[in-house]
Amino acid sequence: MFLDCPAYLDNVGSLRCGLPAEVEYRYLQTSSDGPLESAKIKCPLGHWFNAPVEFLTWEKDSDAARISRAGTRGPANWGPPSTR
Repeated sequence: MFLDCPAYLDNVGSLRCGLPAEVEYRYLQTSSDGPLESAKIKCPLGHWFNAPVEFLTWEKDSDAARISRAGTRGPANWGPPSTR
């Protein structure tokens, strides 16, 4: 089983690794609401996570929208047109 690696590659949280992360092992974690399906995953770049599966998944579309919005509002686009 593989999941997309959720690691952030920048300091502002707009770019994620997204490489296929292999599930090394799965287990149940206890919680006050009952057992949670959890896993340890690792991607080819060496990012690894150990958490409930619901926290290891992310929506790619929401990140893509954030990246496209960030691309139009960066420091290169600030200031009057004559300084760009």
